[in-house]
Amino acid sequence: MREIHTDEIRDTVARLCMEACYYLPEDILAGFKKAEAKEVSPLGKTIINQLIENAELAAAEHVPYCHDTGMTVVYAEIGQDVHIVGGSFSDSINAGVRKGYQEGFLRMSVVGDPLLRVNTNDNTPAVIHTDIVDGDRIKFTLLPKGGGSENMSAMKFLLPGEGTEGVKKFVIETIEAAGGKACPPVVVGVGIGGTFDKVTAIAKEAVLREVGVHHHEPHIAELERDLLEAINRTGIGPQGLGGVSTALWAAVETYACHITALPVAVNIQCHAARKKSAVL
Repeated sequence: MREIHTDEIRDTVARLCMEACYYLPEDILAGFKKAEAKEVSPLGKTIINQLIENAELAAAEHVPYCHDTGMTVVYAEIGQDVHIVGGSFSDSINAGVRKGYQEGFLRMSVVGDPLLRVNTNDNTPAVIHTDIVDGDRIKFTLLPKGGGSENMSAMKFLLPGEGTEGVKKFVIETIEAAGGKACPPVVVGVGIGGTFDKVTAIAKEAVLREVGVHHHEPHIAELERDLLEAINRTGIGPQGLGGVSTALWAAVETYACHITALPVAVNIQCHAARKKSAVL
């Protein structure tokens, strides 16, 4: 049994909060460059080059890539041979978010009550997902999720007979409804199957998949290719101003579901597709 102190969890989460907001992942930067090379709209090319320049400046100056530093979503894969000492696991994560957002001068975007709308002033509480896995390590993945793209996400129960074509139709309808409000070029996460709660969870997990990495099942990989092509045919383009670079990537995750149901969720991630991981 390996012990991990909550102070180490707090400090790791704090560091990840800052690094995720300052430094765009390499797969996203590569996606920008690939999109710029393919973009047919001169204005679209200019916008993508500005995004690349913005990413370079944010990294060099250690400042947020985007002013919306999001609501912090934390994924924790906890080894079953880990013993957490020093206090509460969830409290240590929220302490890390508090520390990271305050010390990193990141925007506080969380209100404690969704109706009273009073800012908590420290970006807590985080949304925490835990999974018990083999081993004696904890892997943290932070996803600072901005409001614009999250607001344009959607979920629907299709009839089972609508099948793949129904899924495609719903995804494209969601992207077209979002237009420029989701800050394209976006990353699109699609969940298919499960239950009302599960399908939205796997859709969000899909946006964490590295750009360019297809699903291991051939028919799902084919669906991802079809979706990306169809999304980029919408003509929405960078920042909604026209072009062929509406999405950098489309990733699909699936789960078993009831015989009567075909749930589908679309979680849109804006061009500030931030994510950062660490293992303790």
